[in-house]
Amino acid sequence: MSVPSFLRLADNVSTWSGKACAWLICVLMLAVSVEVFKRYIFNAPTAWIFDLDSMLYGTLFMMCGAYTLAQDGHVRGDFLYSNMKPRTQASLDLALYFLFFIPGIVALVYAGYTFGMESWRINEHSNVTSDGPPVYPFKMIIPIAGALVLFQGAAEILRCIVCLRSGEWPARLKDVEEIDVVGEQLAQSEFLDEESRRIAEQAQNIDEAAHQRGGAGKS
Repeated sequence: MSVPSFLRLADNVSTWSGKACAWLICVLMLAVSVEVFKRYIFNAPTAWIFDLDSMLYGTLFMMCGAYTLAQDGHVRGDFLYSNMKPRTQASLDLALYFLFFIPGIVALVYAGYTFGMESWRINEHSNVTSDGPPVYPFKMIIPIAGALVLFQGAAEILRCIVCLRSGEWPARLKDVEEIDVVGEQLAQSEFLDEESRRIAEQAQNIDEAAHQRGGAGKS
């Protein structure tokens, strides 16, 4: 498999998993709305709803980690990083990936798998209530999410190597952007269009003035 194909595969897997799990926010919203209706209208609260809400949000949070990495959306000190040259950025990223990212995520996958399998073996249920829901499916999300982040991390390391060789960052799969970013881009585009029109009008006025002076000279 070529390097661009691997990068595209990793981006697609991370994006697909992130978008699929993003629908959990709708399930969470529906569960909270139904519970509020039951609790305050029928005075019939559900004992395990807090456990369900925590599992839904926890799954959403963990499973979107690879998607966020694929979109280069994790927090960093942009006021320093953005002023660096691409090769300097790639060198810094590569060092941090090997020093912190790989050991941390590998430990997460290993510990999460052990944690989840032990929970599955003992048929663990939540102890918040007397009849708590099973938590072992939720705990098995930990190694799965870690494996997805590790897979995307391998693609990001490869991106750093490509950038070190070429001096430019390879393209990544673009998805949605924040509203303020889109608005800023549109405003900048409109400003450039307006500036282009103004320059064209000035050039046209100069040409007309030149023609008028030329006609006056001939007469």
